Amino acid sequence: MKQNSETNNISTVLEFEDNLLLPALYGEHNSNLARIENEFGCTLSGKGNLLSVEGSEEACGLAKDVLLSLYHRLEQGHGVTPGDVDGALRLVNMLDSPTTNYAKPREVVADEQDVIRTRKAVISPRSVNQAKYISSLKRGNMTFGLGPAGTGKTFLAVAMAVSHLLEGKVERIILSRPAVEAGEKLGFLPGDMKEKVDPYLRPLYDALGKMISMEQTEKRLERGEIEVAPLAFMRGRTLSDAFVILDEAQNTTPMQMKMFLTRFGQNCHMVVCGDPSQVDLPDGNISGLNHALDTLHKIKDISFIHFDDTDVVRHKLVGKIVKAYDQRERSKS
Repeated sequence: MKQNSETNNISTVLEFEDNLLLPALYGEHNSNLARIENEFGCTLSGKGNLLSVEGSEEACGLAKDVLLSLYHRLEQGHGVTPGDVDGALRLVNMLDSPTTNYAKPREVVADEQDVIRTRKAVISPRSVNQAKYISSLKRGNMTFGLGPAGTGKTFLAVAMAVSHLLEGKVERIILSRPAVEAGEKLGFLPGDMKEKVDPYLRPLYDALGKMISMEQTEKRLERGEIEVAPLAFMRGRTLSDAFVILDEAQNTTPMQMKMFLTRFGQNCHMVVCGDPSQVDLPDGNISGLNHALDTLHKIKDISFIHFDDTDVVRHKLVGKIVKAYDQRERSKS
């Protein structure tokens, strides 16, 4: 790719080497270009393999970084979805801040080290903290993913678990959640114990289905390569050669959390996901997640990745809702 910048720094022309990648880069009816234009207040116009970027110096620079990162992603054989465009915009906006100390935008968006590969998907980070989280999941043995809903904590952990299983790095995946009611009573649900707890584990099944087919998920469940179980089923076990994920960890008690963490065995990768601000335990009960953070924060071999409303990758409205609730809570304190 060649770049030519005019001397006034308000117009940049990008020259792309592979025209076949441009429809995916621009989006259907140039929707990706329109998204970038609206975000930065610049003008994008393409002709052949040339794309003109016009606007302020800052807008041109930011738009160029997004376009380069997405084009590089396409060069590596990955697709570009609207979510990928939003992720690139989010990263560039965050990385442009002088208080952010991280890699260049295109390196974060498209670097192969930040990519998780599964049978059905190639997953790239959509925020700075997601990139840090993926790096920790790849290189560390115990990671805490902390923050609000919609930031990808559990989804990325399940994706990494599936990647490890497919690559033969572990022999099994173990997914667990505490069966704590958020306003409902477990005992009044119909069916046997499995049928009672399945609704609590459904988000984990859904995440698995996006990484490998549901048919493969069922087969691996039958063979024991994937185990989905309530937290209580972990007691008395040593978890070796496994990728273990505890979801909704804020709803554990301190004793349950200690029990879970001490299941750690040889070649074990353990991830604890939760939102410390969303505890559903009865009033007066201490959250095992908050207790663990206070207890373990000085252990260098454990990574703690904190997400916030800027990392929400669901609809933008979700991020605004999370931010509004955070502001309300801060005003009370």
